[in-house]
Amino acid sequence: MQSIYAMHQNGSDSLEKEEKFLLFSIENIQDLYLVMLSSLIEICKKESVYLEKSSQKHLATPEERNPNKKFINNAIFQLLAENNSLSIALETRKINNWTLNDDYILLLLAAIKESELYGKYMSNKTNNFEEDKQFIIALFTDVIAANDKLYEYLEDNKLTWVDDIPLVNTQIIKQLNALDASEEESFKVPKLYKDTEDKEFVINLFRKTVLNEGELAKEYIDKTPNWDTERIAEIDTIILKMAICEFLKFPSIPVKVTINEYLEVAKEYSTPKSSIFINGILDNLVKEFQTDKRINKTGRGLM
Repeated sequence: MQSIYAMHQNGSDSLEKEEKFLLFSIENIQDLYLVMLSSLIEICKKESVYLEKSSQKHLATPEERNPNKKFINNAIFQLLAENNSLSIALETRKINNWTLNDDYILLLLAAIKESELYGKYMSNKTNNFEEDKQFIIALFTDVIAANDKLYEYLEDNKLTWVDDIPLVNTQIIKQLNALDASEEESFKVPKLYKDTEDKEFVINLFRKTVLNEGELAKEYIDKTPNWDTERIAEIDTIILKMAICEFLKFPSIPVKVTINEYLEVAKEYSTPKSSIFINGILDNLVKEFQTDKRINKTGRGLM
């Protein structure tokens, strides 16, 4: 949807160029995921260095000489730092953001130490896997992911990341919740695409919508009697075209799934009333397509 919108705004007619950027922006979701995860590892490293330097000071206090190492000994930090899947992904994708921008790690570490969450966790020196896990989940959710400075950095680093941040953070929290002390391989970096068919869907939906925009627009133009076609929000027209494209050209996607997905997109990116407007149009179109037997879905329960 955003790529098609960008094509309209730029007046671009280079399908190949825009498709390449679309796939590139999707690849960058993986980088964002790795950047966010690696922040946990780097935060632990920074605190380890700090504690070591503090203990070696000439006038170190007893507390500095024998610090509470519960934070740096957190089992989740250790698990992530030693995880082969994550190490290989970081190396392959050349993720070194925090080496180049360690001031953000220091900023996050300071915010962590100021939090009530940290104070409560450090009230004793004993590490317990389940407590360690719940602490890291809360830390990531309430302190790291919620940090405005980090958000600004991510936004400035890659503009396409802005819309991907909630998706990536949700995935990380889901994986952290699933960690199991008894399973060495309980954490793996997920694939960007489920399979080759998943990637092909992205390309096909983009191509079939762009190459058939005029034809797809004709399907809804006469169905908006109370709306001046030229006044319909451009995002709404793109959403309608994509949804109609799925109805007619993607037999494996259930009608209800298409409608629900695009209503969510409309709520997120368009005007307050857009989802109601789009729902009405799509509902009427589905009835018409079914009557004319233009919707041919394959598989069980796809209508």
